[in-house]
Formats: sequence, structure tokens, C-alpha cells
Amino acid sequence: MSVTIFTMTHKKFKTPEDSIYMPLHVGRAGAQDYGYAGDNTGDNISDKNCYYGELTGVYWVWKNIRTSDYVGICHYRRYFCTEEGRILNEEDYLSILKDYDIITSKKLKLNFSYFDGYASDYNIFDLVTTGEVIRQMYPAYYDTFERLVHDRGTYFGNMMVSSKELYDEYAEWLFAIFAEVEKRIDPSGYDDYHKRVYGFISEFLLLVWAEVKGLKVYECKVGMTTEKYETKQMKERLADYFAQGDLAGAKEYFLSVLEKRPDVLMEASDITGELKMSMQVIAVCELERQTYGESVLDRIREKHQKETADREKIFAELMHYFGRLNETVNDCKVKQPSESDIQFLKREKVSGIAIEASARLFITEEKELAEVTGCLMKYLI
Repeated sequence: MSVTIFTMTHKKFKTPEDSIYMPLHVGRAGAQDYGYAGDNTGDNISDKNCYYGELTGVYWVWKNIRTSDYVGICHYRRYFCTEEGRILNEEDYLSILKDYDIITSKKLKLNFSYFDGYASDYNIFDLVTTGEVIRQMYPAYYDTFERLVHDRGTYFGNMMVSSKELYDEYAEWLFAIFAEVEKRIDPSGYDDYHKRVYGFISEFLLLVWAEVKGLKVYECKVGMTTEKYETKQMKERLADYFAQGDLAGAKEYFLSVLEKRPDVLMEASDITGELKMSMQVIAVCELERQTYGESVLDRIREKHQKETADREKIFAELMHYFGRLNETVNDCKVKQPSESDIQFLKREKVSGIAIEASARLFITEEKELAEVTGCLMKYLI
């Protein structure tokens, strides 16, 4: 049994040594040639890449590959891996697929319904239109679409591995829907990010399709070989603002990026969680300054300025502080705080504002929130 995993890319990258991984240049039509197979040969929709993203590669595999028993899709920096972080090999895939129909990403657990999240970041008309097309073309799928679109989960990345037969069945269903949606929506006026309508919606539709089909799904860990350029750039800019003590500038910059690229906070993009913690830094330190006249950022800057530290050290200490605070709050959710937790709260002079803000990230029930914050605030100096 043969396995081929097509690694979708739009740039030159370091390819895995394992021969089952085949680079596929998506959006190859009119682009620079990197020496990889392109999605612009045979039956293809390469020229629609600005709207479809990696789906132009998904289409190409559907229409042009007939030599593998199992096929899959991953990205040039994003791979299925073991819990320890090792990229899966052919033996791993074949072993899993003996017992499962499909391998895909672990389901994202959203803090809001998929519908509400889409409405806040994209044109909700496009999603509603997709639902209407499903109702008309595939009515057996519509009730599940409606239920899941108002639930709080989705797959991400359009990553999947299955038998070629099952892959083709999914692709035929998906692209038939989008062929009709194309007739009813016009994303041509969107910016480059928001134009990728079909790529975004398809992540959710994979969940709908798998559930209606009753597939046995193996939700696999996804590992990143490199951090996204956009994420790295954001962290560097935020580090500059923090080093200057400019919370207002950091907040304005963060919100401006988030408006254009709401995906930066997704787990698949913010793999270290440091962008989410940067939001925490901004919110907590603004309130601390308003309430106490000084924030944890000010204390860290003062200490490091005496050491002529650079921005990276200040940023790293902020991430360590808030990461440790979040660990302490989560410890207190399941047990009494440890001695090291208590020492951390006292040594770092953690504020009640910081504790409550951290607790609200993980606790929604007001009674539990009051219990956890009350427990930890007993130890504040």
C-alpha cells in the first residue's frame, strides 16, 4: 500500500527527507518556478489560488493523481506528527489508517460559535450562501451544517489523509458546492487575506462532511517546523513597543494587524501562545497603571534598563511572567496552589488585577472564578 503526502507550498522551503512527502507548488500559474511540481498542469484551477488557497492543490491531487492508495495534504511548515513532535512516516500513516477512515487536525475548540466567529472576521453572506447551496444540492447534509455552524468547533488547515477513493469523494462534494457558490458571491473586492473565502470555509466543511458520513476520524497533532513570518514579525514589533513602555502603541498595532489577519491568534499560527499573552500584557498593564500608577512591565523595564538589556530580554521576561501566572491559576483550578506558586506570587508582587485577568481566560463560571481568585489573592503582599 502506497502513501503520498502532498506538501502545499508557495515558496522555497526545506523539504522533509522522507520520500512520501511531495512538494506541490500551489498557485503556480504565473508564479516563480521553484522546481517543484505545480498545480497548473493537467486538469487544474491554479489561477483561482487567490480565492481558494491550498484548495487549488487539493483539486489538482483529486484530478491528476492515480498512483497512490492513500493521499494526504499538509503544508510546507505544518505537518501531522506524534505527541512528541516527530513528523509521521509511511508506517505511522498505514498503522493509523488500518483503524480509521481519515486523519485530520485536532478540532479547534472556539470560544464562540463558528457562525459568530466568521461573522466577526469575514463577510457572513458567504457562509450563509454556502449553507443555502448545501441545502439545495445536498439536503442530507444541511441539518448537520446548521447544527455545527452554531457549535464551537472546526478543523483547520485543510489537512487530511485518507484512501484516494475517499479523498476523491470528498473533493467531488466540496468543489461541486463551491462551483455553485462562485455563481452567487463576489469576493473580488476583498483584500488579499479575505479573498481566500473557499479555503476558510472548507476547513469547517470537512467537519460537516466527516460527521454526516459517519467517518472514524483520527484527530492528529499538527506540528510547525517554522514559525509563520507574520507571527514572528508581530512579536518583534510588540517587543519594540514593550521595550519603550508604549502600551497604547502596542495595542493600536495589535488591533490593526488583527483586523487584517484575524487568523494570527489561531493555535496553528500562534504556536507558542505568545501573541495571546501579549494581549494579556497590554490589558493587564494598562489597568495596573491606571490603578497603581505602575505595572509589571514598568518594573521589568526598570530592572533591565540597569542591565542595558535589549527588547528580546524584556519580551522574554514578560512571556515568562504571564506564562507562570497562567500556570498558577490553572493549578489552583484543580488543587491548592503549590509552595512554588505562592512564592512566585509574592516574589513577583503579582497584582489582583493580573490574577483576575488570567483567571477569566480559563474560567467562565462566576462562582469558580471567585473561588480561584479569592484563593490566590490571600497570598499577595
